[in-house]
Amino acid sequence: MTDAEFRTTKLTLRDGSGLMPALGFGTLIPDLALTVSATRDALKAGFRHFDCAERYKNESQVGNALREGMTTLGLKREDIFVTTKLWNSNHRPERVRPAFEASLERLKLTHLDLYLIHTPYAFQPGDNQDPRDASGNVIYDTGITLLDTWKALENLVEQGRCNAIGLSDITLEKLAPLYDAATIKPAVVQVESHPYLPEDELLQFCKEKNIVLLAFAPLGHGARPGPLEDPVVTQIATRVGKTPAQVLLAWAIQRGTALLTTPKSADRAQENFNISPLPSEAIDEINRIETRERLNNVVNTGVPGFIPRNASA
Repeated sequence: MTDAEFRTTKLTLRDGSGLMPALGFGTLIPDLALTVSATRDALKAGFRHFDCAERYKNESQVGNALREGMTTLGLKREDIFVTTKLWNSNHRPERVRPAFEASLERLKLTHLDLYLIHTPYAFQPGDNQDPRDASGNVIYDTGITLLDTWKALENLVEQGRCNAIGLSDITLEKLAPLYDAATIKPAVVQVESHPYLPEDELLQFCKEKNIVLLAFAPLGHGARPGPLEDPVVTQIATRVGKTPAQVLLAWAIQRGTALLTTPKSADRAQENFNISPLPSEAIDEINRIETRERLNNVVNTGVPGFIPRNASA
């Protein structure tokens, strides 16, 4: 496989629901102006997979940047893959369609390639994305099940509004029963994954069930020390003539996952896109790293650890 072929690897989604570029750009950028420039730079660098969310509060900026960037580069809608996510306060089935349509309008799109349930936790329904009681505790919605919400997403697929559906920030314990009960099976599961959190058991389940595992925080989300500084990774980077970031991204793709990275400058976008396959012994070395660390506790609470409360509540 050539470097160019590796960088444009696409993963087949189940049941004919599309092809997902393995190398994806995540749009969790609090600064709105930076969201626009970073999205444009990612598109120019070669990224064709863009991951958004209602919760990030920047879908409009992403939509504008994609539209302008695609015009400049002569790209068509079918040339890019766009995902967004249903937030926790919209889990009630009657709220799903309006939330979906609002995201589409902000993104300036007529259909989605993939729609995800952002977390498996339902919050108190309403416009407040971060409902809290007087003690500061999240107010959960106990009158709704994950399957109830999933059925509403299935309706979107059946109505031709989106090609595929999936879940984010979910554990295998919660995914397995949902998979069994679903009429339309999840096509994608998005979770934190990097050499310090390889999620091997979940990845094996996904491979067996024809689900694409989409890794976020593949570089460790800036943790110091973290995977980028790991001596195994840095030694491999020196040996193969690549940066530690390029090594980590290549590892993620070669183990069969898709990934999301969020370069915020043109130079970083070029670096993160210009990856090359690693030799098998390098993959084995990374797989033997024993450090284990989860950076985002969202899977246990439904509250994203990478989004400041005061910036998004």
